[in-house]
Amino acid sequence: MDKTVPVLVTGGSGFVGSHLVKRLLERGHLVHTTVRSTANAAKTKPLRAMQDRFPDRLRLCEADLLTEGSFDKAADGCGTVFHVASPFLVPDKIKDGRRDVVEPALHGTRNVLGAVDRTPAVRRLVLTSTVGAIFGDYIDVREMKNGVLSEEYVNTTSTVENNPYHYAKTAAEQAAWEAAKAQDRWSMVAVNPGLILGPSLTPASDSGSLFLLEELFKGYFFYGAPDFSFTTVDVRDVADAHIAAAENPDAHGRYILAAPAMTSFHDMSRILRAEYPRNLRLPRTRLPHWPVRVLGPAFGLTQDYIRKHLGIRFEVDNSRSVRELGLTYRPVEETVLDHYRAWRAPAG
Repeated sequence: MDKTVPVLVTGGSGFVGSHLVKRLLERGHLVHTTVRSTANAAKTKPLRAMQDRFPDRLRLCEADLLTEGSFDKAADGCGTVFHVASPFLVPDKIKDGRRDVVEPALHGTRNVLGAVDRTPAVRRLVLTSTVGAIFGDYIDVREMKNGVLSEEYVNTTSTVENNPYHYAKTAAEQAAWEAAKAQDRWSMVAVNPGLILGPSLTPASDSGSLFLLEELFKGYFFYGAPDFSFTTVDVRDVADAHIAAAENPDAHGRYILAAPAMTSFHDMSRILRAEYPRNLRLPRTRLPHWPVRVLGPAFGLTQDYIRKHLGIRFEVDNSRSVRELGLTYRPVEETVLDHYRAWRAPAG
């Protein structure tokens, strides 16, 4: 990336977007970033601090995922576009899957693609997708070669009713690939992270990954950790992967961003208890499966979800990200501890 040519990061006030903006500025880039409202002081505070730290290098622009043409001004003159903005809500926050998740993700991606097409300077689009565009439920991975998660598969099992977030991200990624193949001026790379953890720069973040761990931190599982595991990746590694995907001219296709081994609630608790042994909110044992099956529905887990996720672990093939993007993954212990410390900090 030519440092005299600006880059665009959509969703700069989000969990991933704010880290990406910070890393780009630290590396000497001129950055344009979009936020829904520049008047939202809580959301824009970290970005305003970056403007002070890097004078004349960061430009904030208002843009709405659902408003056609609203990204054109921000994209003007940019050589690289990082499309990070997308709603990620915890399931109980989703009232209408199509309205709350699918339309913002799909229409938002199409609006950004429109801006890319109308901006002659753009040569590379890096799209933030998810491992959820590769599989719908954990049980799907058992059908993959050797039961290992890899980039060659596309999620075909999620629907608007069953896992609208994964469905939306799959539809958005496929729409972007179609647009990329329909022209030859710009190229596209997709990054597909697992559950993104690590320290948040934005206390006002709505990221579902932050809510998910709050349940563990607040003591909801003090009686025992349910046997759910996650593909995990550090938000700082995700930011670095985006930049590598833009800088490496040979980068192409999709890149899974996740540790090779999954991390369970029990693993996270063990990591935290080693550092905070007196914290009685953290579970000391792993919960047997039967109480989760019995009590799960009271916590919003359907029997179908429990059957397709409880106790299921699989290996992750992240070799393309290591080999082609040069990624060195942080240890999960560092990520979980930094995530917890950042979560505690506002209260402290």
